[in-house]
Amino acid sequence: MTVLILAQEADAPTDALVAELIRRDVAVFRADTSWFPRRLVLDAELTGGHWIGTLTTAYRSVQLGDIRAIWYRDPAAFAFPPELTEVERAYAHREARLGFGGVLAALSDVLWANNPNRAADSMYKPLQLTTAAACGLHVLPTLVTNSPDAVRRFAGKLPGGVVHKSFGPNTIAEGGQLKVAYTRRFATADIDDLRGVGSTALQAQAWVDKGSEARVVVIGERMFTILITATSAAAHVDWRADFGALTYELIDTPPDVEAGVRAYMKALGLAYAALDFGIEKDTGRLVFYESNSSGQYGWLEAQTGAPITAALADLLAGACS
Repeated sequence: MTVLILAQEADAPTDALVAELIRRDVAVFRADTSWFPRRLVLDAELTGGHWIGTLTTAYRSVQLGDIRAIWYRDPAAFAFPPELTEVERAYAHREARLGFGGVLAALSDVLWANNPNRAADSMYKPLQLTTAAACGLHVLPTLVTNSPDAVRRFAGKLPGGVVHKSFGPNTIAEGGQLKVAYTRRFATADIDDLRGVGSTALQAQAWVDKGSEARVVVIGERMFTILITATSAAAHVDWRADFGALTYELIDTPPDVEAGVRAYMKALGLAYAALDFGIEKDTGRLVFYESNSSGQYGWLEAQTGAPITAALADLLAGACS
């Protein structure tokens, strides 16, 4: 039986996972969806109500019926021949998503971590917040709007301050440059000039008077909570802004948070996620920020020794036994 790994080619944590699975004599077939259709061939035929066939690269092949677990870690987009027009490329992408993706979705007796449809649903931050609240996790007052007046009203109710954060990935590429939108606190000048708010949906959230933060990495039934403490002003607002100013500690997950996180994972149908929390300075209470079904963990494993790769291997290999 085989673990299918769909991930980008340059991905060190996936390299480590593949090595660990091979060390355990677990068969692995690794590919990137960007290889389809030019470097990855799908041959699937519906026979007896099941899809029978193969996935094949220039180097190896796997029988669809042998796949028992799929690690879906943010693979790159399908890549099509350059001679296709923009319209043809859009059509080809849709057909690849529904055909290639559809065959994989139809495979029976397969453990997904994560099913891309469940992962896509779980990306919606407003859904994350209501799900977290329903599961007993503490959430923050939050506003979603395109109205400057609504932002002023919301900020006026929160004397402790308000932050703005993106709904999705915080990086964009423009003109050959990578631009990053970190979480930032609203200053008085921001509230006075909100002309850009009407351009799209904006997320504003109450500021947490925090001492530290935590990332909870969940793999199946395993859970690793890493305390993240910032030592610079930039990292205190958004720890992604200054990795050099962070310290890390592997800690026990508070029982109430553990119960809430397990309920959250079940509600969204996820086998893997990284969930971020703020830790209130005065109470020590963990407050849910957001979750990422493809959240990074490699640097946390390196900093703390948390056996995250081994736990992933346990999950995937267990489905093949």
